[in-house]
Amino acid sequence: MDRTRQQQALLLLPICLAFAFSLTAVVSSHWCEGIRRVVKPLCQDQPGGQHCIHFKPDNSSNGRMDNDSQAVLYIWELGDDKFIQRGFHVGLWQSCEESLNGEDEKCRSFQSVVPAEEQGVLWLSIGGEVLDIVLILTSAILLGSRVSCRSPGFDCLRVDALVAIFMVLAGLLGMVAHMMYTTIFQITVNLGPEDWKPQTWDYGWSYCLAWGSFALCLAVSVTAMSRFTAARLEFTEKQRAQNGSQHSQQSFPEPEASESVWKTGAAPRPAGQAFRNVSGHLPSGAPGKVSIC
Repeated sequence: MDRTRQQQALLLLPICLAFAFSLTAVVSSHWCEGIRRVVKPLCQDQPGGQHCIHFKPDNSSNGRMDNDSQAVLYIWELGDDKFIQRGFHVGLWQSCEESLNGEDEKCRSFQSVVPAEEQGVLWLSIGGEVLDIVLILTSAILLGSRVSCRSPGFDCLRVDALVAIFMVLAGLLGMVAHMMYTTIFQITVNLGPEDWKPQTWDYGWSYCLAWGSFALCLAVSVTAMSRFTAARLEFTEKQRAQNGSQHSQQSFPEPEASESVWKTGAAPRPAGQAFRNVSGHLPSGAPGKVSIC
């Protein structure tokens, strides 16, 4: 494997890493994580539970318990003891929240909690993320086919140019989609339903993976463009050098020996011998002076 193909093989690694980051971020639901503060339920179904409100029904004076409509409940939990904090995490597709027992999660569609006027922006954000993945995958296929196959040198330049364009487009689309999702989530926190609003929240690991993919896309684009520019200049200089050498050979052809002695009508021979041969054919009494052009 030559040096150019080795460089392209190394460039393929960050492209595959960016693709894995983007795909994982899109399918996961940890873009934002936080805590919700909810009221504890009554301990009717789980007596003695730790995550419910304990109460004591009032008995009537004759020793029997009144019916449920007339019962008086004495609640021992006051203030913050009446509330429980449950963790939640949100992604592009769904929002999940811990259950009371903490063993499983209850999930629902994130689109169902987004305000109606922001639904279109959410779908634009999802479309940008999907198109980002498609562009990264296209760049990986192009560069992988170039590494595995041998073709003329100029095809290498063309592949580098296409990879640089696709990766910078993927990075810009991903950046816009991330910012749109962040805006939508903040609007939903302020205007969303009361049974969903978080008390505190922060960005999760999926959000970090999405921005990591953006950074890798820009790095690959800059690297591919610099390699394309350097290879293009080298290719142009080689072409100029080849054209210059061919032009110099055509401008100064080597003289042929038959043209230098066309006056004598004889084959080329060493110097001095031509004079003896010519003088030998002169008539007697003719001067021995010979002029050769």
